[in-house]
Amino acid sequence: MQDFWPASGYAALEPTPRGWLRPTAAWLRPFLALPELALVDESCAAEIALHHALVDAPARPVSTAELDALQDDDARVNYALFLAFRDALLAAGTLEAYYLALMRSSRVTIPPLFVERVVQAILRHLLDAGSDAFEARAAEMLFRAQRLTLADGRMLAADLATIDLLNETGGFGELGRLLVQGNAPLAAVQMAVLGPDTAADYWHRSERHTFVLDLTHELANDLGHGLSFMLTRAHSGLKALAGVLQRWVAHLLGVQVAITPLRRIDDEAWRWHIGLDVESMALLNDLYEDRPVAAERMGRLISLFRLEFANPAEMRADVAGKPVYLGLAMRADGTLRLKPQNLLLNLPLAASM
Repeated sequence: MQDFWPASGYAALEPTPRGWLRPTAAWLRPFLALPELALVDESCAAEIALHHALVDAPARPVSTAELDALQDDDARVNYALFLAFRDALLAAGTLEAYYLALMRSSRVTIPPLFVERVVQAILRHLLDAGSDAFEARAAEMLFRAQRLTLADGRMLAADLATIDLLNETGGFGELGRLLVQGNAPLAAVQMAVLGPDTAADYWHRSERHTFVLDLTHELANDLGHGLSFMLTRAHSGLKALAGVLQRWVAHLLGVQVAITPLRRIDDEAWRWHIGLDVESMALLNDLYEDRPVAAERMGRLISLFRLEFANPAEMRADVAGKPVYLGLAMRADGTLRLKPQNLLLNLPLAASM
């Protein structure tokens, strides 16, 4: 495995004895280069002075008077948001402690970009211990929106921001049609489906987010006479995503789980489920309550998963030993915004956990 996601700033973070990540001035400094915080020609003297002071010492205290001196209202708000994020992060001590506290508060008032940076850095740490290109690409789904399409029987996930950028720059009309309608040949586009022959290229292209991940389930091969067998994909995007989610839970909650992709739920004793996104949560709720679900909504279900605790004693007593079912679904517009916090907040953990 090679280095990847340099923008995550992972090299600037300091692991604690627990294995969590302590923020540093070097990790915070790149935030000041974001368009919302970078200096522009119109920046006033007070903003220039504050910006330079923070670049020199990203953790320095900033007084209310310094913020009030900024003439531009947007700049004042943007700096206030960054400072609130920075102060809460430094007070928490680690990225993991900050993220858990933020999500458990149910009051996420900071820009999504800041949260995504934290999630990316944590995932970079998890994958540093050893992973393949498929897990690294699947991990991108936890902090970058995706566009899904069914093309030639394959469920493909591509980076939404990358597609939008390519479509806007011209010459990539076929790309948009492929990923939205699924009717163009893969050779016609400049985004490759990640496979054994392209996996080695992922590492030096990881910042471009140009690889498409195949989330197709195992394929059933009908032999006739009521017999069939499953063709297992050697490099399954769903299997890779399940592996990433297992590490995510273990790292942040200290709980060992096994997650397996499913095509359907056949469980009369179904007791607990978690949607990994807004759409799948609503869909699983309806199915659990035996409410009718339109075929169009069912068609947007990408996958189900079965989660099992290695130690049932770590579960709530009323569901101990029973599987937890997970869902993943795209929106009506074909996009997916996975919410990794759902898995952390909604697992049926024992009260002592």
